[in-house]
Amino acid sequence: MSRRSRRDIGLGALGVLLALGVCEVVPRAGIVRRTYLPPVSEVLRRAVELAGDSAFLDGVGATLRAWALGLALACAIAVPTGLLLGSVPVVDAATRAIVEFLRPMPSVALIPLVSLLLGSGTETEVALVTYASVWPILFNTVYGLGESDPLAKDTLRAFGFGRIEVLLRVELVGAAPFVAAGVRISAAVALIVAVATELLSGFGEGLGIFIAQAQLATDGARDVLAGVVWAGLLGLVMNGVLVRCERRLFPWTPERRGARG
Repeated sequence: MSRRSRRDIGLGALGVLLALGVCEVVPRAGIVRRTYLPPVSEVLRRAVELAGDSAFLDGVGATLRAWALGLALACAIAVPTGLLLGSVPVVDAATRAIVEFLRPMPSVALIPLVSLLLGSGTETEVALVTYASVWPILFNTVYGLGESDPLAKDTLRAFGFGRIEVLLRVELVGAAPFVAAGVRISAAVALIVAVATELLSGFGEGLGIFIAQAQLATDGARDVLAGVVWAGLLGLVMNGVLVRCERRLFPWTPERRGARG
């Protein structure tokens, strides 16, 4: 590990410790009522206790299933669509207005409509997760195709390769790091939407349902924050795993791991 990496890790750990210290001192000093903001030690202890609660873990599993299925469907939709839009300008021009209309529409605003169409079950949550997760993957795929090596494409054409072969052998390979970055962004979006859908809709099971039920309790701030801690840890683990996968799959393009869209 380089000196810079060690320094960054050390500074990150220091920042976390300072934040935890503030969250511990503020309620204990009476600056904020403990019913609104319990000390962080109590929240973390409750988060650890939840690891032994089978009902809670079942809810987390339900959220992760919706997250995984929605993200997988988003990849299955966004990558082929991105390849089509990025390689056929006529299709891109014909659908641009529709895409730009749908893209900024928040998934949570569609909860009532999707619930009417699909019912109050896992299908609604998966549909909303898929919808929200499609866009980063789609736009990163289109952008990645635009960044493919023109010399490599011309070389394959000179040897008689057709349009589809050039797309698969050069453009898709060149766009792969961008697609991976889009998947990583969508993974975080998918988790946010999964928890938010459970929290706002109030049906089914999952981490969001646990948080929603906890906030109705008389002294539920501790459980609410413990649920938030679990959501944050899940997101942190997911991002770390995907970043490591990107580095292993595409070690030759570290500068291209940033995402657009």
